[in-house]
Amino acid sequence: MKIIMMIRVVFHAFDISMMLFACNPKLNSGLRKNDLNKNVEMTTDHGTMVIQLYDSTPLHRDNFLKLVKSNFYDSLLFHRVIKDFMIQGGDPTSKHAKADSLLGSGDVGYTIPAEFRQSLFHKRGVIAAARNDNPAKASSGCQFYIVQGKVFTDGGLDSVETFRLNGRKIPAEQRAVYKTIGGTPHLDQGYTVYGEVVKGLDVVDKIAAVQTSRAQDRDRPLQDVRIIKAKLIKRKRK
Repeated sequence: MKIIMMIRVVFHAFDISMMLFACNPKLNSGLRKNDLNKNVEMTTDHGTMVIQLYDSTPLHRDNFLKLVKSNFYDSLLFHRVIKDFMIQGGDPTSKHAKADSLLGSGDVGYTIPAEFRQSLFHKRGVIAAARNDNPAKASSGCQFYIVQGKVFTDGGLDSVETFRLNGRKIPAEQRAVYKTIGGTPHLDQGYTVYGEVVKGLDVVDKIAAVQTSRAQDRDRPLQDVRIIKAKLIKRKRK
């Protein structure tokens, strides 16, 4: 009787496991369906931030989640830091890089098609994809930057429209954000924005404030700024 009961318990547990997998199927990207609703917790040696990715940029969202889930970003550096502009990381060659190494060219062997959205812009705290100079403006498969930016005046934004955006007008609601929260408007519609920091913006400021090398315009921190761990976490309900 005890053996029969044990068998029943095992089969019951197996059935529950199968039901859970059925409700959380594996996607073509290698992610599970539930992964798409998770945030990314990125712990650095300057503190921890939480990043929420946008559903309106699914190619970039899925790629970033996949890399995080595979522990790709663990131990990589923020190899390029410019105060009042952005902090950049994700170069796989930075994990064991020597202090005098020139970083920024490492990648994963593929690019991601641009996913520009008029509603997504370079306000303070967004995460966007780095890229090299290519006509399609395709994104790096792994390198990213987080915007610190600065606050603009109307005159400053007018100048950005004229000299950096080739006359393209910044929407009124976005101008309001750039005049209060700040950002980097000259990058709009040139690099794909695909998420934002929802907790830990002070960490971005701390990293942006570190001393950097100006040699060869590398902007590499004199003391390494490392991503200790990036992992998927449950998104808190509002």
